[in-house]
Amino acid sequence: MPRIVDLSHPLEAGQLSFPGDPEFRVTPRDAVDSVGYNITELEFGTHQGTHLDAPYHFFDDGRTIDQIPLDRFYGPARLIDFAPGGFVPAGTPLTAAMFEESAGALYAGAKAIYRTGWDRLWGRPEFFEDPPSLTLEAARYLASRRIGLLGMDTPTPSAEWLECHRILLARGVEIVIVESLTNLDQLPPRFTFAAFPLNIRGRDGSPVRAVAIVDDETVESG
Repeated sequence: MPRIVDLSHPLEAGQLSFPGDPEFRVTPRDAVDSVGYNITELEFGTHQGTHLDAPYHFFDDGRTIDQIPLDRFYGPARLIDFAPGGFVPAGTPLTAAMFEESAGALYAGAKAIYRTGWDRLWGRPEFFEDPPSLTLEAARYLASRRIGLLGMDTPTPSAEWLECHRILLARGVEIVIVESLTNLDQLPPRFTFAAFPLNIRGRDGSPVRAVAIVDDETVESG
């Protein structure tokens, strides 16, 4: 039987949001002992926790979350581990040359997930401060490969986040970006990735329950 690895951070009251984003609030509204059932009100931004970005996040004429084909969120994926057994130091540039070493995994439509070990800081303010960062040259390289999805364990691809997102989400490129993944150290080089967003009409992003489906027998034999 394949095993399923949870790649998502839990959403919980009081957790930190990306600087400038709405706070995450959890408000119990009714309870079993009062009305017969529990119901909760949630308030959060579309980029809370483990989430994905649609092109509309940075382009008014870009595709919204509900306009992206569902197969972009599911399928065979490759792990690019920049720090096997460890982590990439804060502020380290992730260069085009580093990705070129995995060029075989970066084909048109591919789903590529890279690991830096930054998720170890989840829940602390430092998680949002100076993570390893794609260079703009690396972003252009990934865009040129026309991959379909790029996932990472950092809260944003790059310290130059505006320019980087515009490169990756531009018309004709439109790479789905999945941010703030976790547990990537539990993955083999090949696995099946799934990260479906809420079907929010006309919007820019959504939290996801990202998972990896790993067939260990295939991994061991292949």
